[in-house]
Amino acid sequence: MNMNWSEQVVLVTGGTGSFGKKFIEIMLNEYCPQKLVVFSRDELKQHEMRAAGLDHSSLRYFLGDVRDPQRLERALAGVTVVVHAAALKQVPACEYNPFEAIQTNIMGGKNVIDAAINRGVRRLVALSTDKAVNPINLYGATKLCAEKMFVQANAYAGAQDTRFSCVRYGNVVGSRGSVIPIFLEQRKRGRITITDPRMTRFWITLDQGVRFVIRCIEQMHGGEIFVPKIPSMKLLDMAQAVGPDCQIDCVGIRPGEKLHEVLLSEDESRNAVETDDMFVIQPSHSWWKKENWKTATPLVEDFRYASDNNSEWLTAEDLFELVESASPAGLPRVVGGSTRLHANA
Repeated sequence: MNMNWSEQVVLVTGGTGSFGKKFIEIMLNEYCPQKLVVFSRDELKQHEMRAAGLDHSSLRYFLGDVRDPQRLERALAGVTVVVHAAALKQVPACEYNPFEAIQTNIMGGKNVIDAAINRGVRRLVALSTDKAVNPINLYGATKLCAEKMFVQANAYAGAQDTRFSCVRYGNVVGSRGSVIPIFLEQRKRGRITITDPRMTRFWITLDQGVRFVIRCIEQMHGGEIFVPKIPSMKLLDMAQAVGPDCQIDCVGIRPGEKLHEVLLSEDESRNAVETDDMFVIQPSHSWWKKENWKTATPLVEDFRYASDNNSEWLTAEDLFELVESASPAGLPRVVGGSTRLHANA
């Protein structure tokens, strides 16, 4: 917690994505690192970020792909902290293009690990997803592989002071490809489609996700998978809140979808501990120091943290507030006002 960000050189892979842009914004405004590097493969998105005002004397835009190990080696020269957010994450796209998903999410992760160790990076946090738990689609499977690699990378680093951890959380409100912008667009036509009325999901805002990642970087020992405590909501309730006057059509679960997502499985909970606002999955490897997180509380036998057994649920009013805070443009008001939203919860 005594980490001095003003002395850090921070690089974020996938820095032009939804997470990356919010991370850069918060870092520049509140933490003021010595240098901040955006690493991504899309020059247009980098130009758009500059044009939108994300420009600073400490900020660097670095074109490159995590599939290119030599470019990563060059980019990580002098870097002390890495946030690995680059990934192919659209479930249908990964199902249709499995080799591409593996090349980016698994082999790209390996390249990041190798470059970080070779360049002496001090701390690295990789972003994961609830879909990595008991995966049934390729995206989740690639993220499970990535988690295993980043945890075990601590053994590869050995005595070298390079430490790796993961952050695993649920769906991000208002991010590119998320369901709320889709619902808002469908609302214009008076018809909203959902896959199954029983479906539940975990929800977190970009701001919450970024701040959680920053906290985990400060607190990590190396080897943990950090899981925030976040609320759930039924997709049917969400659709009715977004479009209370709309027709709701159920179109059936898509390939690779689950009814409910899990952030912490029963098997993982045996090695996990709990704090006030998160769970910490500790590695079972011999190199892990048992005294790490000794003040946290062990979990009960067969504990499972899933979107359908969550103790915290979003109301329509909560959703309205999240949507309002999730977009810099202030996503259009879901309905005429919060009173009406609450009435339709």
